[in-house]
Amino acid sequence: QVQLVESGGASVQAGASLRLSCAVSTDEFNNYNLGWYRQAPGNERELVAFMDTGTYTTYGNSVKGRFTISRDSAKHIVYLQMNNLKPEDTAVYYCYARFGRESWGRGTQVTVAS
Repeated sequence: QVQLVESGGASVQAGASLRLSCAVSTDEFNNYNLGWYRQAPGNERELVAFMDTGTYTTYGNSVKGRFTISRDSAKHIVYLQMNNLKPEDTAVYYCYARFGRESWGRGTQVTVAS
């Protein structure tokens, strides 16, 4: 099964930027649909960003215009660039991959102080 390892989470002030990375251990990286989800305490896990194997991307309504998902096919990494962070972005962020079955990373904490 593919392994996903997130990194880049941190504690920042509102308005700051962060870039999350997710290393995807597979030789079939280009066949995977990839995404980022997040879960705040007491809330359900929600979609942040998703991209398929082509050019399709979609974002959660609360992050549109601020977050960008991208992939580096040579390095087998999926990124989440997060700009203008807000306190409500505070959550554990999970990397997601799907090629047939779904796989999840263990998450990385992002904390945004006001």
